[in-house]
Amino acid sequence: MTRVDFYLLPANESAYPYACRLTEKAYRQGHTVFLLTDTAEEAARLDDLLWTFRQGSFVPHLLAQGNAEAGTCPVAIGSAPTAGFDDVMINLGTAVPDAFRQFRRIIELVDPEDSARALRREHFRFYRSQGLNPEMVGLEAVG
Repeated sequence: MTRVDFYLLPANESAYPYACRLTEKAYRQGHTVFLLTDTAEEAARLDDLLWTFRQGSFVPHLLAQGNAEAGTCPVAIGSAPTAGFDDVMINLGTAVPDAFRQFRRIIELVDPEDSARALRREHFRFYRSQGLNPEMVGLEAVG
């Protein structure tokens, strides 16, 4: 069964840098990670940030748009889930992808803005309607 966790970000935290730290932690624990964005531009921004978010950090990754080799890299970024990824998905997009059940774990980052919270509440209700039990996770889970 798919596990779904929602991380409520504090006012001083931005979703992309936090997603990079989560991705690094998951990668170091041996997981594969798919970072879901809405657009190719957002994916490119996240791609750049994964190289620079922390000095000395190395998270091997690639952009998955149209990339048949995506399954050979532990981390991929794209606007649609890619074959070969079924472990962790960090959803930075505005929709829950149709293929959400292919993942063992889904992480939704909840920005403190009211509109962003409303969107993630919709996601929370959707997962519940699909028979899943989404949970809120404390931010101490990532250092």
